[in-house]
Amino acid sequence: MVPRSTAAAPAESSVRPEHAPPRTGRKAWLILVMIVVFMMISYADKAVLGLAAVPLMEELDIGKSTYGLISSSFYLLFSLSGLVVGFFSARVSSRALLLVMAALWAVAQLPVLVVAAVPSLIAGRVLLGMAEGPAASMSMHALYKWFPAGRRGLPSALQIGGAALGTAVSAPLLTWLIVDHGWRSAFLALMFVSAAWCLVWPFVGHDGPFGGERRTSKDAGRPAPVAGPPLRALLTNGTVTGGILSAFGSHWALALSSAWLPVYLQTQMDMTATGASSVVSGVSAVSLILLLSVPAYVDRLKRRGVSSRHADGIPQGAAVLVAGLAMALLPFAGARPVQLLLIAVAFGCHAVALPLHYVTTAAVVPDGRRGAVFGIVAASGTLPGLFVPYLTGHLVDNAATEAAGYTEAFLLSAGVMAVCGLLAIATVRPERDAPRLEAAGSPAAGPQTGASKPVAQ
Repeated sequence: MVPRSTAAAPAESSVRPEHAPPRTGRKAWLILVMIVVFMMISYADKAVLGLAAVPLMEELDIGKSTYGLISSSFYLLFSLSGLVVGFFSARVSSRALLLVMAALWAVAQLPVLVVAAVPSLIAGRVLLGMAEGPAASMSMHALYKWFPAGRRGLPSALQIGGAALGTAVSAPLLTWLIVDHGWRSAFLALMFVSAAWCLVWPFVGHDGPFGGERRTSKDAGRPAPVAGPPLRALLTNGTVTGGILSAFGSHWALALSSAWLPVYLQTQMDMTATGASSVVSGVSAVSLILLLSVPAYVDRLKRRGVSSRHADGIPQGAAVLVAGLAMALLPFAGARPVQLLLIAVAFGCHAVALPLHYVTTAAVVPDGRRGAVFGIVAASGTLPGLFVPYLTGHLVDNAATEAAGYTEAFLLSAGVMAVCGLLAIATVRPERDAPRLEAAGSPAAGPQTGASKPVAQ
């Protein structure tokens, strides 16, 4: 049985002893700050289209289905790029990967600034999605190079928290720009912010000592050796599959909220653009509070010997399940306070699953395979973004009333999220899967297997 507490059994760390420094230093926390800002920019980029949706649709004279198509185009290459970059992550510096991504974010804002039309909007969103597809998984991979197993819960939460913080901070600022200076000004501001991050990162970003794929000069020009179980075994075990399902349910809600929550608040709840942005910020604040508190509490539970299934697995599935139940109730809530409460739970609670599914995946995947598996997990989990915005617009456009269309969309989303949450609760079992995967990888790994033994966190 794999030890449940890294504090009680430090010798069982998944970090190779010859690579592990005695403690996490200030450099690691500086890297964390830069990655949090990186994620803030990423999610501000995602949010801007939804915040600008109403004036944009009015100016370009487009319907909700067309707007949904524009929003979905962001995800056209999102999952594929995450998958491709994940496979190359062991051979390319994380420092370089993040720099290229952020530079492309800045470039992606240009088409709509040059020509405001549906084709330019789609072109910009496709490029932005391609550049942001690997952002969450590769920034998490870069972060894990600075924090050893057993100390990743809080950094993971802060990295994902950057997404919630980015929306919470950017929503009122971008809305102010949209209302007072036109919706194009918001896209222009994001272009400059991405460019500014690119100027700082080369002087700060470096790969850390916990990467699991460090190589010497003797290895130059050779393919990086990969030890451990086959990729198929890693992807089909219950813990990784359950993590993908919890991420799928969470990203379903995220895609719905990014594209349609501001529109829903303005058209169905009669809010102003400023009022809607305040609600969006409030939902993000709820997510941020949960992201900072739940994973930290989970880390404490694991240090006390609580199994990873109960500390990491059940909470990630339960978060998606509870959010789905709240979404099912939302169309039938009459009082404004009840509606706002359900919105906060439906679009805020699910975020807890995002850092925890990375933690449970890392618990059963060897370091050398982590980048590729993270890329596949991210590509699979984020698939809802490819069709949920368009599907929602189609339902709203073709229903008897807009309200009926939103009800159909919310109930469908609730059903998918409930199923994903329940399956994640049932299948995420790191204590069971880590030994099985270690045994499956023993013949291929040879003498390295003991060094790269994963700890079920």
